[in-house]
Amino acid sequence: MFSQIWKKYLPVIIILMKRSTSGEQTLNMNHTDFERAAGGRKIKFSFTNLQLNKGRINNLAKHLPLAKDLSLLLQENEQSKALIRDQFFEFSMNNQFQLTIKNTTQFMEPEPVITSDVTDESKIA
Repeated sequence: MFSQIWKKYLPVIIILMKRSTSGEQTLNMNHTDFERAAGGRKIKFSFTNLQLNKGRINNLAKHLPLAKDLSLLLQENEQSKALIRDQFFEFSMNNQFQLTIKNTTQFMEPEPVITSDVTDESKIA
């Protein structure tokens, strides 16, 4: 039902997913797009706690069709699939049609590289 709308916003969502490593990102969307897709039916347009952990949706929470369509699109698109493969994202949308993207991946710090100073020129050759 909402997949066409999510496809419209997908390029911007992918950019914000990339930027989300530095902090929470918000996308303001047009409410009329979603209201038209609902076909005049009264439905809830907000959702919280849509989590994609290494490409998989959290099954513990029951998601609305709006959130399910977003997660399916992210899992099918090649660019977004590459982003979600090794990371943990959390999506939510409020009643003002603002999509919030959080990257909560715990980045591991790289092991320190030990280098040796060679001051003896005979060891260089």
